[in-house]
Amino acid sequence: MLIQPADNAAAIALASRLLCEGECVVVPTETVYGLAADATNGEAVAKIFAVKERPSFNPLISHVYGRELAALLAHFGEIEHRLTEAFWPGPLTIVAPLRSDGGVHPLATAGLDTIALRQPVGVMAELSARLDRPLAAPSANLSGRVSPTSAGHVAASLGDRVSLILDGGTTSVGVESTIVRAESDRIVLLRPGGVPREAIVEATGLPVETILQTTKISAPGQMSSHYAPFGRVRLDAASVEPGEWLIAFGPEPVRGESSASGVVNLSPSGNLEEAAANLFGLLARLDRPDVPAIAVVPIPNEGIGEAINDRLKRAAAPR
Repeated sequence: MLIQPADNAAAIALASRLLCEGECVVVPTETVYGLAADATNGEAVAKIFAVKERPSFNPLISHVYGRELAALLAHFGEIEHRLTEAFWPGPLTIVAPLRSDGGVHPLATAGLDTIALRQPVGVMAELSARLDRPLAAPSANLSGRVSPTSAGHVAASLGDRVSLILDGGTTSVGVESTIVRAESDRIVLLRPGGVPREAIVEATGLPVETILQTTKISAPGQMSSHYAPFGRVRLDAASVEPGEWLIAFGPEPVRGESSASGVVNLSPSGNLEEAAANLFGLLARLDRPDVPAIAVVPIPNEGIGEAINDRLKRAAAPR
């Protein structure tokens, strides 16, 4: 496993060559680190599923350098164009009808007639532009475990399963992208993420509605159990039970905090953006056998707090 700076020209050239040869490369984005491969190469996409031990029915996000490539892969209407103008490049993924002649391999879409597309900030988009093709890239970790926000997290999770990690430092957003699907009179929120619901409403003038989760996976990030550390996770904790670690938020103390096995705070000042950026890093710190139980205080379910609560709910789900 080779770890190279993401701003190094030789490292980018090496990553481009490996991707062209059908290999997987770990690439930082503004959300989390992604395990990238050429989305048009079935063998390369299959390596993503093998490295992550990810179920093949779980589709992948395809990352593009811009709207020009996206238009070749999916049918975008007026609402999708409004979304890209407002939020691309950035942490918003759009699920849209797949173009049959776009060249994306069915493994990347899990055989669905839709595709999940995002234009990320930084080197992932640069690599897509160099190859002039989409890069399929889920988070660079074992399936169901804590998503990585640093090169060190990737190395700890995947080890020698990958040959190259581009190190871009700690990611700025810290949670994955928001995933949406446009309909004629509304936008369906498939996964909360880095773009808050309120910002989408403001940009489009349309209601953003959450649909009830079904057993059918229609977009990435819909597995009920995901982002899980080693120990069990208890949400909305008003107190700390014996043997628990505490994940706090804000300056207010929690009953029993002094007897907790350990305490970490998502944001001592109660800032939701800071909490989102710190979430996976703190979960990764607690992802070890000597932390059998974690209590998490209530997090406000507003703005990016909706994404934080979504990830915590999945981390706490039965495994």
